[in-house]
Amino acid sequence: MAKFVIAGRADCPYYAKAELLADYLQKNLPDFQIYKITQHPDVWELYYDVTSSMMTELMMVIAQENLEAHIEKELEKEAQKDLISPLQVWITSATSPACYNLLPILTSGEVFGMQTEISLTLFDKEQTEEHLRSLVMETEDLASPVLRSVSSCTKVKHAFHQAHVVIVLDDSTEEEVYCLEECLRSRLPLCRLYGYLIEKNAHESVRVIVGGKTFVNLKTVLLTIHAPSITHNIIAVALGVEGQAKAAVARKLKTTASCIKDVIIWGNITGNNYVDLRKARVYRHDSAIWGPPQFSRPVLDVIFDSEWVKREFVMTIKNLTSTGKQFGRILAAHSIATTLKYWYHGSPPGEIVSLGVLSEGQFGIPEGIVFSMPVKFENGTWVVLTDLKDVELSEQIMTQMTSDLIQEKLVAFGDVMTFQPYQSEHDLSPKDKKVSLPSTDDKQEERKGSNVSGHKDSILSDQAPDEEKDPVMSDESA
Repeated sequence: MAKFVIAGRADCPYYAKAELLADYLQKNLPDFQIYKITQHPDVWELYYDVTSSMMTELMMVIAQENLEAHIEKELEKEAQKDLISPLQVWITSATSPACYNLLPILTSGEVFGMQTEISLTLFDKEQTEEHLRSLVMETEDLASPVLRSVSSCTKVKHAFHQAHVVIVLDDSTEEEVYCLEECLRSRLPLCRLYGYLIEKNAHESVRVIVGGKTFVNLKTVLLTIHAPSITHNIIAVALGVEGQAKAAVARKLKTTASCIKDVIIWGNITGNNYVDLRKARVYRHDSAIWGPPQFSRPVLDVIFDSEWVKREFVMTIKNLTSTGKQFGRILAAHSIATTLKYWYHGSPPGEIVSLGVLSEGQFGIPEGIVFSMPVKFENGTWVVLTDLKDVELSEQIMTQMTSDLIQEKLVAFGDVMTFQPYQSEHDLSPKDKKVSLPSTDDKQEERKGSNVSGHKDSILSDQAPDEEKDPVMSDESA
């Protein structure tokens, strides 16, 4: 049997002519077999010096059909590759408490979808190897239909190999921390290493999400500096603070937290921030005014106790997040998983989501710092909602938040040796105001934590005269 191969550009009329002849011969000659290879025009760069007197309309039609068929086959191949190659998800500091709660959510199919298989890699220090093996076995025991594989990694040089998603959790440490500046500077070496490894080993479309309860904004900005090719794909999770604020409002209104929407978290997620209720709305609220499920009312119109908003609400959020002790592993895991879900499938239409992103000057925020601001997720990316009306922040509040974030960055790089929190003319003396730093793991909290001074509470509503207080201001210390 005679076997022949013809190859050419999918849109080439000369290839179409050869194909017509080959089809004719194969049909009429029992021992003649043809194998066809087409290439996309962008791939087939060389064009041989072949001429034809048969530049007919039929050849052009066949050439166009060949091109369309080739493109369709390539798309099918890519779809098959996606099924064969699972989504590579890496989790750093995988022995941290939050990871235990995160793994069942990631393997449930709720985050990436039931049609997307995932391959998990749990990354941590070498001394945690035995702990990681146990965690791998527990994850395998879940028998999740979307989990292709789960493994551990303690070798730095192999970290983030072909990663599509990197989840950065708080780095646990057994070391005592004696000052805020030491804490800030200790973040730089690890973030520099992670940034280098992500740039070197991860997939070019990798998405990096930074969670936890300590210095989330700082870690995120350090990663953007050391992984410059994926700056837009590095974000900080703010849904934890947003969830705490929604729950506090819901308790006041005697409803559920899921009924509260559009709460905005501005600034430092695990530090000085501003909880903004001006756009917040409550749904399905049992009151004199009632409507269908999509009916809502402004939260500030429903809460008639303005003193509660100014005082108790502010202090509730501050107490929950100022030390990080109440930012539990369940909330941390849920916030990361929900943010990832939005990133891949879009946030609820019309809903405002808070997210820490690298500032490009939006809302007058200085460039070069990671700042929590209102966004929406759509089409696999996020968009800052710069068109929101009536969300301007006062110059003093903005300066307080941005100054502390800039100070953190300067101290981390060693450009400034001592952290100097922003102080307005109404601030108390910092000598009389010391708070505990949030620890990065629960064991450290149990051992020690109250002897370390950190950020001064630089946004306290009860330190300013009544006329300068904002009903939606919150302050936290990193």
